[in-house]
Amino acid sequence: MLPRGTSSMPPPPNPAAYFPQPPVILPSGLEILRTYSGAVIFLEILFGTIVWILVASTQVPLPLLQGWVMFVAVTAWFLSIVFLCVFLFGYANRIAVNWNQTDFLFHGTTFVFYFGAFLLQAATTSLHHFPRKFNSTTQEKILADHEYNISIAASIFAFATAVCYGCSTALALRRWRR
Repeated sequence: MLPRGTSSMPPPPNPAAYFPQPPVILPSGLEILRTYSGAVIFLEILFGTIVWILVASTQVPLPLLQGWVMFVAVTAWFLSIVFLCVFLFGYANRIAVNWNQTDFLFHGTTFVFYFGAFLLQAATTSLHHFPRKFNSTTQEKILADHEYNISIAASIFAFATAVCYGCSTALALRRWRR
């Protein structure tokens, strides 16, 4: 007979022993900047900075379109800096998260939003020759020539930034599936 308060069933197994956390493939510290992923994240931050500076330097003729471009650019810029700092300062080794999956989900989502922001910025740029007010007798365009040139540059850098996020997504998918 068993002593009182005990059972004949063994304790349940520890699930952490059977499902260990996947290893973090990206290095910590300054070594991350020597990898392709770290270099591309640095380019995302650099090009993203240029995008939101260029969009902010125009008079924003279509606030709905360019407001979304600014929101995506600044939010992606900030989150990319946070993501890079997690690896630069070694927090990735301290926080129990599947960083390979997080990397893929972050960059994939940001790629979709940034590509949409690029399309909206390009749409704003394409409206250059339309008059600002359709009922007006003046021929003031939506974008002045100087702002048109700035808007072209913003569209090009938004596309370059979207390509960087796409490359980061592909690299993250490759690491995650390893």
